[in-house]
Amino acid sequence: MDRRSFIRKGALGGAAAAATSLAAPAIAQEAPKITWRLTSSFPKSLDTIYGAAETMANYVNGMTDGKFTIQVFAGGEIVPGLQAMDAVSNGTVEACHTASYYYWGKDPTFAFATAVPFGLNMRMQNAWFYYGGGNDLMNEFYATHGITAFPCGNTGAQMGGWFRKEINTVEDMKGVKMRIGGFGGKVAERLGVVPQQIAGGDIYAALEKGTIDATEWVGPYDDEKLGFYKVAPYYYYPGWWEGGACLHAMFNKTAYDGLPEAYKVALQAATQAANSDMMASYDYKNPQALKSLLANGAQLRPFSPEVLQACFNAANEVYAEMNASNEWFKKVYDSQMAFRKDAYGWAQISEFNFDYFMMSQQAQGKL
Repeated sequence: MDRRSFIRKGALGGAAAAATSLAAPAIAQEAPKITWRLTSSFPKSLDTIYGAAETMANYVNGMTDGKFTIQVFAGGEIVPGLQAMDAVSNGTVEACHTASYYYWGKDPTFAFATAVPFGLNMRMQNAWFYYGGGNDLMNEFYATHGITAFPCGNTGAQMGGWFRKEINTVEDMKGVKMRIGGFGGKVAERLGVVPQQIAGGDIYAALEKGTIDATEWVGPYDDEKLGFYKVAPYYYYPGWWEGGACLHAMFNKTAYDGLPEAYKVALQAATQAANSDMMASYDYKNPQALKSLLANGAQLRPFSPEVLQACFNAANEVYAEMNASNEWFKKVYDSQMAFRKDAYGWAQISEFNFDYFMMSQQAQGKL
């Protein structure tokens, strides 16, 4: 072997050896082993809404080859369901899965990330979050509470709830003690309702004991599991305060900012996948659950146009007051409501006309 060949091969061999010795710690730094805890606001019995967090965690685990693990705990196992966000903000856990509007009492701006009265439906929510700047806007706000968050599930338009008595007029709403989450309670209060905020696992007992007269939760699939029809037979629709209720995976901002970039991308992709999965699951399960509820004595009732119009007017009054007193609220309101106007104009041309025709065929027994 000539000297030049020996030197060339030796240099290459040395470089390879050096690269090998450097590559292992570099890779280890890029893909560290990380375990987070996530507390849910929901009980395991509500498999669809609770399950969105597990779906997200499973995707993250798979995309990182098991290097990034998120352990999911049901509401109450670490902290009570309605304290999930607080536990993330103060660093007790790294993550939670919750409804942002549960925390509207801290600041009503929180409500926009879940649903506000007469706001957006599910498809409009996603459009606003992903393409209308909604997610960036909400994360600017969440940062003031030490949080980063992404949509992670949607229930679609919810039902109007279970009542012990019929609600035919606005007068019938006065004095009704109702479990109603988020901003909707503030509006319903204008019409005489006495709003109560109760975690999902505690609602049935309150309704059975008469502590409350009515409750809203999600829709037929979850409502049947919780058994509300046994003690409050009148099932109203629509849930005008939740035209498309979005759930969020929230992360402690310091913990999130410290993640490798690949793990951040995995979280964003996993939450978006879980967001789509949860809606598909509800769309599949709700039709059969509604049929089952009706067979077991639930009495389906629409809110009257009078009641809906009164609620719409009350919502606008509350919006005006909040806009005048809260800069963050107005900033998000202006963004979401500007999109709402155009989105419903388009939906009237496209989705509404197609859906209305197909629903008329269903009503005539042709489907």
